[in-house]
Amino acid sequence: MTYPLAPKLSYRLAWLSGLVNLSIVALRFLERSAGPVVELLIRLTLAQGFFVSGVLKAAQWDNALYLAAHEYPVSWLNPVSAAWLGVLIELLGSVLLAAGLATRFAALALAALALVIQFSYQTLDTHLFWAALLLWFVVHGAGTLSLDRLLARGLARTAVPFAGVVLRLFADATHWLAPLYSLLLRWWLALAVLAAIADVAIATSNGGAMDLAALLPVTSAAVFASPLTLVGAALLALGCATRLAALLLMLAVSTVHMLGPGVEADPYWFMVLALMVLWGPSLVSLDALLERALRRRFPRLAGQPAFALDSVPRVVIVGAGFGGLTCAAALTSARVAVTVIDRHNYHLFQPLLYQVATSGLSPGDIATPVRGLFREHFNVRVLFGEVNGVDSVRQEVLMDGQRIAYDYLVLATGAAHSYFGRDDWAPHAPGLKRVEDATEVRRRLLTAFEQAEVTDDPAEQASLLTFLIVGGGPTGVELAGAIAELAKFGMEKDFRRFDPAAARVILVQSGPRLLPTFAEDLSQRTRQALERLGVEVLLDSRVESIDDRGVIVNGRPIAARTVLWAAGVVASPAAKWLGAEADPAGRVKVGPDLSVHGLPNVFAIGDTALANAWNGTPVPGLAPAAKQGGHHVARVIRARVEGRPAPAAFQYQHLGSLATIGRKAAVADFGFVKLHGGPAWWLWGAVHLGFLVGLRNRISVMLDWFWAYLTYRSGTRLITGGAGSQKTGQRCAVTALQRQGAA
Repeated sequence: MTYPLAPKLSYRLAWLSGLVNLSIVALRFLERSAGPVVELLIRLTLAQGFFVSGVLKAAQWDNALYLAAHEYPVSWLNPVSAAWLGVLIELLGSVLLAAGLATRFAALALAALALVIQFSYQTLDTHLFWAALLLWFVVHGAGTLSLDRLLARGLARTAVPFAGVVLRLFADATHWLAPLYSLLLRWWLALAVLAAIADVAIATSNGGAMDLAALLPVTSAAVFASPLTLVGAALLALGCATRLAALLLMLAVSTVHMLGPGVEADPYWFMVLALMVLWGPSLVSLDALLERALRRRFPRLAGQPAFALDSVPRVVIVGAGFGGLTCAAALTSARVAVTVIDRHNYHLFQPLLYQVATSGLSPGDIATPVRGLFREHFNVRVLFGEVNGVDSVRQEVLMDGQRIAYDYLVLATGAAHSYFGRDDWAPHAPGLKRVEDATEVRRRLLTAFEQAEVTDDPAEQASLLTFLIVGGGPTGVELAGAIAELAKFGMEKDFRRFDPAAARVILVQSGPRLLPTFAEDLSQRTRQALERLGVEVLLDSRVESIDDRGVIVNGRPIAARTVLWAAGVVASPAAKWLGAEADPAGRVKVGPDLSVHGLPNVFAIGDTALANAWNGTPVPGLAPAAKQGGHHVARVIRARVEGRPAPAAFQYQHLGSLATIGRKAAVADFGFVKLHGGPAWWLWGAVHLGFLVGLRNRISVMLDWFWAYLTYRSGTRLITGGAGSQKTGQRCAVTALQRQGAA
């Protein structure tokens, strides 16, 4: 299926749009994160100089009177009044400037004082930079880290007379004066560098050059002036590549200051140039003209749609897992309309669900709202709903009674637990696929310990403190290790009637070894590491029955009140929706391009698909496999839409297998390299942090891990949901009713 091609130039320049958009996002992040900090440091530096000067003058009043009378007299004030006014401005103005309170007024007064000192007392580049920086705050006001910003919203809505009017005047002044002042500041710096390179004399008989030295920081510019800095100054004056030019000059100033004696004004050059780097040029610059041209050429940069969505192919992606999100992200720059459908409004990082289940992390640490991921992409919409069928004839997805039309359909619906025909075991042995599963497992684990503290029956207590995991794959191994560590190290002083370390953790595996997809020596090391933690490993053991009393394994009953399932999965009903051929696990059989047989515009990826693309064998149900599949399908769709040849057949590139067992214990199998112990554990952590979606989640998980590593304490040991919470809620309701009756 092909569609009318857009102009060839659009596709050739698509990378430019993405690069510019990425640069804008990065600069915006830099401005919002580093900008307030830099602005605060500049305010504090200026305030410190004036405050110290004011304190010295107040302490040496005779000297202050002499300066006011002879060095920089004010014609319309007597020396005593001028001295008092100068000291008051320096002391009060510096305090207000540092606090960011009435910043514009304080900066204006201090700037006037700096100019009086420059032209009436002593000509120094430092005084010029004081005035330049202070006038910046007069025009722009204080940044985010200031009392002005903290109080502005409240003042605008209060009954304080003229507060709203004054704030609007300030905003208008910034809007109109900021571009002009930025232009003047750029020219001022560029002229100083040019004058320094031209070797303009700063002392002549007629004083003409002295006037130049009083207006431009020529003395300090001469220290680092060179042909290269002249190029930077020229670019700065033109407003062309302004940020890069400012960075070049900052580098020149820093180099000279580190290698040579430097001058007193060097830090102030650095401050002014830092403002140029963070806030860029004004509207009066070549950069602004280029930006406007790019926005006209690429409307997305201006927040406008780059093309009409009603005339482009419709791509529907069912499932917001690793494969679905990767496919959607790869199509954000294509001329298609993408619809992502999921029954949850978040993307879940399933490999770390076991840590939520064992109180190591909270659900919010491993889940990210899907809408936020595509906020900046106009051609992607997200629908919250559950798909219950596909009409492949009419090319529509059935979702909660609605029909969503598609031209291309990508099924990335994942997998569910498989109890091998014994679904009656599900209520007694929950698995881990959803956030709700993890919080339910956490509730059962923690409730078991709490009930063990209450019971007087030794047999019941032993049953409560027995935790049995069915399945010796990565999930089962990680669960067993985490539960053993929780019992052994996480709550050793929390209970009084029993020792949590005495809890039994049993891992049952039907095969002859754990982690059957790993190398045999790593399986053996995994078993040894688990046994060192106190886990009982039962190999070649078959589960025959599970109920609320426990488990029967190889004919032997084991009293365990908490049983967890990690033994098998089954694909979603996608094959039934399509009437397509599937394997016994329900996975849809797909072709070399991951399309469903007989339906070339329908694709299946991840756990939904059976693709023999791993050297002729089925692709494993791993996150990297799903991501690779999603990326490949996006390439196929783009090639068809753009009328290009189809990419080569999908080939899964195995990046290795990882499993963690406990603190500083993990295994990693890359085929040619096998790791275990501490190195594998560190690698496992780095890989999982990298696969997490969102910077906030990465930082949060890293801090939680660091805290748990240092203190052996879990951060989220909360019992939520279930009967216990319902009873608590009922008791609270009854208590409230009793209080109302008493009242």
